[in-house]
Amino acid sequence: MPRVAVPVTQSSRAGTVLPAATTGDAVNNHSVANDGRVTLIVKNTGASSRDITFLTTVSVDGLTAPSRIESVPAGETQLFGPFPVNDYGSTLKVDVAHAELTINAIRI
Repeated sequence: MPRVAVPVTQSSRAGTVLPAATTGDAVNNHSVANDGRVTLIVKNTGASSRDITFLTTVSVDGLTAPSRIESVPAGETQLFGPFPVNDYGSTLKVDVAHAELTINAIRI
């Protein structure tokens, strides 16, 4: 199945109301339209630490591109990004370890 798209909300000086967060899908994972100015708000609603993985698109000499894995402690909300297009692509691919992670995407 295709990755679950996370909608991107444009920030503003006047204030922007965040939409409901996208619930993590550990089976299909996620994609986010990326222009290099996107940041993600990731909340762990669970009682255990959970991992989130940001896939890069850069490869050297045909070697597989590395992934960036971050851990979000139980009950915490963390901000990640921005994600340079040259490294992460115009579609940011995000893998979550559990549905206890929720994601909001913000364009700054």
